[in-house]
This record gives sequence, C-alpha cells and structure tokens, in this order.
Amino acid sequence: MPDKATTRLTQRDIARLAKVSQTTVSLVLNNRSDAIARIPAETRDRVLKVIRETGYQADPLARRMMKQRNQILGVFTYESVFPSASGDFYHPFLAGIEDRAERLGWDLLLFTSAPVTDGHRRIFHENNRLRIADGCLLLGREIPSDELARLIAEDYPFVSVGRRDDAGAPVPYVGADYGTATRTVAERAQELGHRRIAFVGLGVGAESSADRLRGFREAAGPRAPHVPTLDRSPGEVLDDLLERRITAAFVEERADAIALYAAAAERGVDVPGDLSVVALGDSTRPAASDLDFSGFHVPRRAMGVRAVELLEAVLSGTSTEQQLLLPCELTDGITLTPPKGA
Repeated sequence: MPDKATTRLTQRDIARLAKVSQTTVSLVLNNRSDAIARIPAETRDRVLKVIRETGYQADPLARRMMKQRNQILGVFTYESVFPSASGDFYHPFLAGIEDRAERLGWDLLLFTSAPVTDGHRRIFHENNRLRIADGCLLLGREIPSDELARLIAEDYPFVSVGRRDDAGAPVPYVGADYGTATRTVAERAQELGHRRIAFVGLGVGAESSADRLRGFREAAGPRAPHVPTLDRSPGEVLDDLLERRITAAFVEERADAIALYAAAAERGVDVPGDLSVVALGDSTRPAASDLDFSGFHVPRRAMGVRAVELLEAVLSGTSTEQQLLLPCELTDGITLTPPKGA
C-alpha cells in the first residue's frame, strides 16, 4: 500500500486497492444517489474501507472540477423536427424545454449530426458530441432499447420525454398518463350508454400506444374489439366499425380520427349520431381540422418543462423520483354523445 505520508494517493490507487474501476471510486466519492443505487453495497463498503485505511482525501481542485458544469443542455430527437411534418407535434415539447432552460440559465444544444442507419437516427456514432452537454433530453415515439441501456451503463445523465420501459434498467422519464386518460374517457362513454365500443389504432410498439390500449381494456374489458389502422384506408376502418355495429370508436392517433370523420361524412354516416369518435391525444402527423373532438390532449409543454427540472435534479443529485407521469387534459368536445336509443 502506498505510503500516505510521502505519496499523494489518487483515485486510481484507491481503485486498484479496492479492485474496482476508477469510475466506481468516483461515484462513491461524489455520493450521487442515482448512481450509488446501482453499485452493490459490498463494493461500496470495500471502497470506503480502503479510503478510511489510507486516509485518502480528494484533491480539492479536482473535486471542484468534477462539480463544474458547462450549463449546456443537450436535446436529441429520434425524428427530425426542424423542419418536419411532425414539427407541430414536437413544438410544445421544445417550447417547454426552452422556457425552463432559460430560467435555469442553460443553453440548449440540438444534436443534429447523428446519421440515419436503417431508417433510424442513432445517438451513438463515431462523431457524437454528447459529452459537450451536461446531460441530454431524448424525444421520439420509439427509442432503441440498446441506446437507452448504453446511456445507463455509461452513467450519462439523461431524461426521456415519454415513458420507456425496455432498457433492462429503470429509465428516467417524464411521460403522459395515457392509460388513465383513455380509461376515463372510455368509462364516460359507457356511462352515456355505449356498449359496443372499439379501440382504433396500433396499440403496440411504442409505450404510448400500449398504454392507451391498456387503459381502454381496463374500462371495456379484454373482449372489446381492437380495430387496426396499419396499411388500411379510413374507409376500410369505417367499414370494419360499421360491420361490428360499433357506436363509439376510441382512436389512438388524432389524425386518424380526423380521417375517419371525413370518411363517415362522405358516406353519410353521422358523427356523433351514428358513430361517436374519441381522439386519444394529439396528431403526430399533419391533419388540419377545426372539429372539437371529445377525448384528451397531451400535456406536451408541461412535459418539456418537467423533463428539464428532472434532469437538473439528476445532475445535482437531488432527485427523489426519476419517473413521472403527468395527467392528460380531458376535453368534452362534440364527437361523443349517447348512442341512438340509449
């Protein structure tokens, strides 16, 4: 063991003596709760024991350097948003992020150099500049689980805007409570007398889709129809609903709800007289309509604000919970009424 009277110990020395990585020693010394939770208690105790026995004291300058930040917040979007057909959907998220970052005195850095591989953008590539930013916010309908897992493994501070559950470890996120909102509007329809109701949309893939279908099932039961929209025209979807004698359709994507309404109008099917149409969120692709749909809106701006606040708490080691779901804004609208004869 080095002679502490004549030699200044380094973190590398502590790591060698404790038989751990230098990163582990650094995490133990900085006592970051989010990182400490992932270090086995036995490993942490072994590091602390070596520190006590050697009388190790961190270099004050080095400690100050470790706590120093660039005051730069990274933003990475898995879908292109500047410019983009989905730009209107992402704008409220970005507006909330910008507002909160400005109040904290942070600059925003939008990572745009990521190449598109097999049709998907990837945050990890040979020229990625993640380390310029103190941490990063991730936006996108679907985020590759391997990239989330790597961010966690490398202890890079990040927060996902949207719930994620497939990284093999807890992912810090701020999401929308799609499940509760969908269940609530489905229960409202049942209270109005609707008994033949259906879920219209993907219902799989992204967590936001699965959450909506789960909330619908909680209200409607496992046997209520799920009408898919993938590779089907609005007219085909409408035919399916009419054949099943559905009186209320709960549409995952607002753009699909708008298209379904147009198809019904063309056929002379009255909405909501013959078919109530409920929109479960906001359009992620262009779809212009002034119709006041019943359903709910996603708290996009609030999600952006809270995501920045959560990332700041993660960076400062003050976060008490790292997974937040915000309530959606329920809207009465004019497209949900009691079914005929109710």
